[in-house]
Amino acid sequence: MTRITVVGSVNMDLVFGLADLPEPGQTVLASSLHSEPGGKGGNQAVAAARAGADVQLVAALGTDATGAVLRKHLQDNGVGLDGVISLPTPSGTAAIMVGRSAENMIVVAPGANAHLTLDSRQIRAVVADCEVLLLQLEIPPSTALAAARTAKASGATVMLNASPAGTDPGALAELAAVIDVVIVNETEAAQWHWPVPHLVITRGADGAVHRTPDGETHIAAPEVEAIDTTGAGDVFAGVLAAGWHADPRHALLRAVTAGALATLTAGAGDCAPYDEAIEDALGSAP
Repeated sequence: MTRITVVGSVNMDLVFGLADLPEPGQTVLASSLHSEPGGKGGNQAVAAARAGADVQLVAALGTDATGAVLRKHLQDNGVGLDGVISLPTPSGTAAIMVGRSAENMIVVAPGANAHLTLDSRQIRAVVADCEVLLLQLEIPPSTALAAARTAKASGATVMLNASPAGTDPGALAELAAVIDVVIVNETEAAQWHWPVPHLVITRGADGAVHRTPDGETHIAAPEVEAIDTTGAGDVFAGVLAAGWHADPRHALLRAVTAGALATLTAGAGDCAPYDEAIEDALGSAP
């Protein structure tokens, strides 16, 4: 199994089901509301673990009741928590609005995620002891950069899901210097301006594009009747990280397939398919 360390956010998601997403200044009534574990770091760690990787998570949880629920969710999904700290602050929370066409809008209150650092020797050891490091941008950019440099110095492959967009360009330029693989969606790709060995662009139902200095490859996605796209990008990133070290091309096929399967389950926290389901879907593809 590939040893993966994910450094990122963990949130409690509040998911609102809507007929139509609101326009600016508009008030709409939700048809449903439920809560579930989420956050890009937590989602990607769970996806990688379900895909068969040996996963450790570096993250910050609050000491509130929400933090305890999030911790149990991660443990139940086989995610190692040697790098997870508890802070006397609220855990991260996200409000997710999902329309009937499966599109979504998301607002995040970072909470404890905003205070994650690599100050602890134990956390730095967790980061250094991996074959693949997976990062996102829902934590302080300085923390992501410190993790990237630590893992790179230890010989790991460093992957960045450059999401959400809007991070300071100077911080992104520093990150780009130590990143091997960048994962972005089409909107985020327009804001990524730095050369990296591998740029992977997710395109929803149209699959993904893999760009290297030698050219571009398109990876098609299986056709599915999506009910909720929330979390599909996180599943893609986690599954890609799980397989990249062994075979990047096969990892891309698995990631695209897993991302499509994720849209068949409502919500983000529990939408990641298991390894067997991914392989079954690949085996039945034309």
